Amino acid sequence: MRLLPHDQSFFSHFEAQGKKTVEGCKAFKQMIDDPTSLDGKAQRIKQIEHECDEITHAVVEALHKTFITPIDRNDIYRLITKMDDIMDLVEAAADRLALYDMPKMTKEAADLAACLVESAEHVLGAVSGIRSVNKPNGILHHLVEINRLENAADSMLRAALAKLFREEKDPISVIKWKEIYETLEAATDRCEDVANLLENVVVKHG
Repeated sequence: MRLLPHDQSFFSHFEAQGKKTVEGCKAFKQMIDDPTSLDGKAQRIKQIEHECDEITHAVVEALHKTFITPIDRNDIYRLITKMDDIMDLVEAAADRLALYDMPKMTKEAADLAACLVESAEHVLGAVSGIRSVNKPNGILHHLVEINRLENAADSMLRAALAKLFREEKDPISVIKWKEIYETLEAATDRCEDVANLLENVVVKHG
């Protein structure tokens, strides 16, 4: 079976999904940095999320048609869907920013968004490396960084919530920001899920 040709298009799909995810995370960070025209910016992120959905659907369709895959087909399915989950959460956070009409952003939101952008960039680096999964050194560096950033985001979330409950007097604002903070941290969790899956793939093919 190893001598038969594998469909390599899955790697291109992973890279395309990774690039779109970075684009979406950066677009969200721009919403935080420049909170003007939030509806339009959120709409752009929704479009990026839709493009990620299309890539996911293309991968699932290819799985049904491909006899031999370059890595385990279950790993392919789980990897592309976990990557898709990242943009689902980014789109949800962007939608909340626009829906709640948050004209003034917080440093905590900016820090979480920056952490998420960096995590997405390492996800892209990691998935771009699985074409050479039997040479994992380049991938492993990205996986370590994704795990470090997830831990950092978890600490940021705890500090952000503590400050929010301590200093914000408007209970509605507390509800709004709590949801946005938690959604951003959940997106870094999904990045870590991708890293854990990739680590499993590396072990299988090591």
